Amino acid sequence: MVVLKTLFKWIVLPVVALLIIVSLGLVVTGNAYIFRGLQLTYFKGEATANIDDYVDFDNRTIRAGKPITWQKHPDFDQLFLTPTLQSALDTDETVAFAIIKDGKLVYENYWQDYGSDSHTNSFSMAKTVTTMLYLKAVEDGYIDSVNEPITTWLPEYANNEYAQNCTLADLSAMTSGYDWTEDYYFPINPTAESYYGHDLVKQMVNRDFVEPCGGNFEYSSGDMQMLGIALARALEPHGYTVSSYLEGKFWQPLGMQGDGYWSLDGAANIEKVYCCLNASALDFAKFGQLLLNGGKWQGEQLLSKAYVDLMITPNVDAFAAGQAPIYGHSVWTDMDSPIPYYEMLGHLGQRVLVLPEEDAIIIRLGKQKGLPTPIKGFNLEPDLGQYVTEVKAVLDGLE
Repeated sequence: MVVLKTLFKWIVLPVVALLIIVSLGLVVTGNAYIFRGLQLTYFKGEATANIDDYVDFDNRTIRAGKPITWQKHPDFDQLFLTPTLQSALDTDETVAFAIIKDGKLVYENYWQDYGSDSHTNSFSMAKTVTTMLYLKAVEDGYIDSVNEPITTWLPEYANNEYAQNCTLADLSAMTSGYDWTEDYYFPINPTAESYYGHDLVKQMVNRDFVEPCGGNFEYSSGDMQMLGIALARALEPHGYTVSSYLEGKFWQPLGMQGDGYWSLDGAANIEKVYCCLNASALDFAKFGQLLLNGGKWQGEQLLSKAYVDLMITPNVDAFAAGQAPIYGHSVWTDMDSPIPYYEMLGHLGQRVLVLPEEDAIIIRLGKQKGLPTPIKGFNLEPDLGQYVTEVKAVLDGLE
């Protein structure tokens, strides 16, 4: 008994006291979101956000209308992946892989008990969708233009010398100069706070613009969430949330096969538009097909071709001489690679790759990034060049 009392006095009580002090420190410094982050990651055996975690958040439902099923390509069930690609997909935590050719489904497969109806997190692929929505809002007259000053919708920055010269296009091109640190792993940073925190709008507008707008590209989920706040404010007088606008303008017209779910901030007030749109693989693929079609779907122009071209064209002014121009407006670009392509990309290897010269789309969803072998001449993450190269070889074999 004496030993237990001694252990309690000299070990247990100091540890408890330390935990209390640390906890109070996190609360006082505004970092209490870390508790929720720990609960939803490390305590579940995860090192970061995961593809199934939308069930841990409040969500807005994006209702499907009449589903439009992908028509199967004549070579469906006759296509065989290369051994390199098949081996990688079997071993690198892939959960879904599909290929669309000439607007038809030519290959589809799932792993780890996922299937065609499984909803997983888009992560940053949602940025592309968000930019589609704000451009559609310009078309609908809810926003004056892509060059509208951000202070129209973010009056909190009316007196900021840098923000005064910043446009909505600077946010979608990620050239805004907004103060942000992009990191999904280190727990004390704005990305983690935006993911697990309570009041996303408050967090965002309490950060500053620290450099002139229109400069070099710097990837920033903060830019996209600021664009989302502006979009939400522009849509609200017309009776829309970001999710309901997506539902009416794209989700139902595209004939998505299932509902979508857009995760909200901790106050359940606003969509986390920089991430967290949850859908099935083949529904994500329809956004790639819409880009490939120049904004048209089954004869209906859902988004103007001019705005699609804006999104998929490399923003060369945002890159230094000799530097590969790898970003347009919320679309990654590698148009100078041996096989030109552009893409929607997300944390942990979520990919919708568009190969315009092949009239093809590749969809890969997974729990970690795969195929780490770089291919000469490709400028983005190593798995992308491998997917594009291997799939082109497969498609060439069909001809």
